[in-house]
Amino acid sequence: MISQELNDRLTRVGRDQPAGQVLRRYWQPAALSDELKGPRPVVPVTLLGEKLVLFRDNAGELGLIGRHCPHRGADLCYGRREDNGLRCPFHGWHFDRTGQCVEQPGEPEGSKMHEQIRTPAYPLVERNGIVFAYMGPGDPPPLPNFDCFRAPDTHVFAFKGLWECNWLQALEVGIDPAHASFLHRFLEDEDPKDSYGKQFRDSAADTNIPMTKLLRDYPRPEIRVEETEFGLKLTALRHMENGLTHVRVTNQIFPEAICIPMSREMTITQWHVPIDDENCYWYSMFTSFDKPVNKELMREQRLKEHRLPDYAPRKNKRNDYGYDPEEQARETYTGMGLDINVHDQWAVESMGPIQDRTDEHLGKTDVGIVRYRRMLRAAMDALEKGEESALPMRGAVDPATIRGPLSNDAIADSADWDAASLRADAERRDACPWDAGL
Repeated sequence: MISQELNDRLTRVGRDQPAGQVLRRYWQPAALSDELKGPRPVVPVTLLGEKLVLFRDNAGELGLIGRHCPHRGADLCYGRREDNGLRCPFHGWHFDRTGQCVEQPGEPEGSKMHEQIRTPAYPLVERNGIVFAYMGPGDPPPLPNFDCFRAPDTHVFAFKGLWECNWLQALEVGIDPAHASFLHRFLEDEDPKDSYGKQFRDSAADTNIPMTKLLRDYPRPEIRVEETEFGLKLTALRHMENGLTHVRVTNQIFPEAICIPMSREMTITQWHVPIDDENCYWYSMFTSFDKPVNKELMREQRLKEHRLPDYAPRKNKRNDYGYDPEEQARETYTGMGLDINVHDQWAVESMGPIQDRTDEHLGKTDVGIVRYRRMLRAAMDALEKGEESALPMRGAVDPATIRGPLSNDAIADSADWDAASLRADAERRDACPWDAGL
């Protein structure tokens, strides 16, 4: 358990809050590229508590500026898209992609007032289906050279979903390897060939054992955590019979992302992005090391579970997450269907908008959560001392040199588990059409 003061310090994301200051030193997913398709590529964005509007101008360039016109506060999401910017319909004030007001047509002839008017604006980069924003001071850092960014667009599928809870509890479910044996337990196993695009519905690497059975049969993983140049590496060891060990490597990418294996051929890189203190989006990039991703199928699967335009889950706290006690008795551990995103959503939302950590009791399997909180606290302390270079990927290590990260499943002799995931990753990359041998 921790104090309320520390809980607030870890969770709140306003510009004047310690955690908010840390998050602003990194690129943040702002929207899916899909959201900007159509005849009017203008969408509202609330990110780290700031109300913004994202748009493509007439030349196809991206802009992210303050949502409310600095004149009288009208909503620029309804602005006229013209002259490579947005024009407020209220009085015609026109803003370019840098947030600069370039015209005030109602003001007296020759007025220079517009030169003094700016609205917040942030740098953007678009990569493989996600638009990222940098909301911190100074020049933005380079994007890390992760697989999800280096892969060709054909091999990456991006999606997002709304969770009604604080970003930190959303992240912490992803660095908790033990929960999968319970929260995602399936009492019956399906044919893996019917599981495209579904995590944990595949066979364990190098075996015919369904992952659902392996997680069910070995619920007490040994969890090891190492600090890395990008955050944390978490290795979950499930020791099996006959001297074998299942090795699952996942990663925490500082400050609020994870990279986890979805199958032998695919990884998921997922950010847990604060909308405000009490709501967040998860953004996922599914990266294939094998064939091009079937984006139409994966999008169709996920739109069955989410509604547009806000990407809110159809199963939610207002309909009890689809809970069915009969299903819980015979099919799944939760009784909430086969989509593990719903399981995670229930777990993190049921804690409340911001988890009360003054009354939690962490165990041995929560080692990843403990180590991450220490890392976040160290980053906040460093910023307060003016030591920004002490933050992960903001100092001596150039993010552009960081590849991977390694995330996969493997089964090996218990005495050889340490090298098993390295061999599995090398084999995957050797066979990968876009990343051979890297």
